[in-house]
Amino acid sequence: MREGFFRAVSTAQFRDLLRTFAPLTPATVDLLAARGRFLAADVTAAENLPAHPRAAMDGYAVRAADVFGATESNPGYLDLAMDIPIGLLPENPLPPGHCARIVTGALLPRGADAVVMVEYTEDMGAGAVEFRRPVAPGDNMLLAGEDATLGQCVLPAGTRLRPQEIGLLAALGHERVAVGGLPRVGVLSTGDELVPVAASPRPGQIRDVNSHALAAMVAAAGGKPRTYSLVPDDLPGITAALAQAAAENDLTLLSGGSSVGARDFTLDALRGLGAEILAHGVAISPGKPTILACLDGKPVLGLPGQVTSAQIVMLVFGLPLLAHLAGDPGAFDRPPRTFPAILSRNVASKQGREDHVRVRLETRPGQLPLAHPVLGKSGLLKTLLLADGCIVIPADREGFPGGVEVDVRPI
Repeated sequence: MREGFFRAVSTAQFRDLLRTFAPLTPATVDLLAARGRFLAADVTAAENLPAHPRAAMDGYAVRAADVFGATESNPGYLDLAMDIPIGLLPENPLPPGHCARIVTGALLPRGADAVVMVEYTEDMGAGAVEFRRPVAPGDNMLLAGEDATLGQCVLPAGTRLRPQEIGLLAALGHERVAVGGLPRVGVLSTGDELVPVAASPRPGQIRDVNSHALAAMVAAAGGKPRTYSLVPDDLPGITAALAQAAAENDLTLLSGGSSVGARDFTLDALRGLGAEILAHGVAISPGKPTILACLDGKPVLGLPGQVTSAQIVMLVFGLPLLAHLAGDPGAFDRPPRTFPAILSRNVASKQGREDHVRVRLETRPGQLPLAHPVLGKSGLLKTLLLADGCIVIPADREGFPGGVEVDVRPI
């Protein structure tokens, strides 16, 4: 007799089980290939950035004290000491009572501690420049080491590299960088009722949704998905497909065959391959019949076949697991980004499970948006298509009353 779900673990316990899988081996890649990946080691600045004070505006480099009190009605005047081209370090210091014409990005001469924007000046000719506005030391310039100082840890390990971090690495001279591994993810769909997308389903058949939706979620999260041929409800076939996917990937997603039924062979196939079943059932809705197994040291996530359930489980557990494997140290601890809304109506929930309720948002000028629950069966696509996000009802609650403020996670 097959085991039931009476031993379903909590969502917190399930996340703790996911943590037991080791992140992938880091790799060193070209800077342009590092976008979206996680740093494998701290990056320490080997130099000051900028190396020297630089102008942030076109204008005149000055000693701020020399233009103190300058106004439109009472301008100050300084002698022009030099023109500073971009890319050259001025050899001579700026004498008191003098200024230097400078362009954005050019290096300030020694002694200069501010830049007056050109629109507040007038070249009077004969080497004299009029100033109609004062500046404070540091105005309109970049200080040496203002972005990074020699020996400073500028990016800690685990930082996800966005374009702005890529820019900092480039500025510090890094052509290559060590990052977490790129998870390869095998995507399998099982079920006698499934047919390829291009097929015309006969009565009782449906086109394969999960392979495409799950692969798209993996790709959007920075993983490398690989879809496999549809697998019928057949123990030898599922066993062979699982063995191949696990051998060729770092994570295997298998949808269908995770519930308790005479034709569900996923558990038997995993056990036949020597996998350790870490969890069969998690206290979440939708998505209760979820399996987590360890096969040859790699995670296998058995997702429900219902399309909404599979995508919610992937959102809640699969995407953090992907980030963890890729080297994100906070993958399971960092709360998802949410925004506040007002729940439009009462929503009931069964105590003891964590409910992820899809909601549609209605904007309201000057007020928080209204979150309208989008209820429906987990086999329907429209609850995800109509939804802008999800709210979470904790396992110790029996629902939320209408009018309460809720946190909405975008999907």
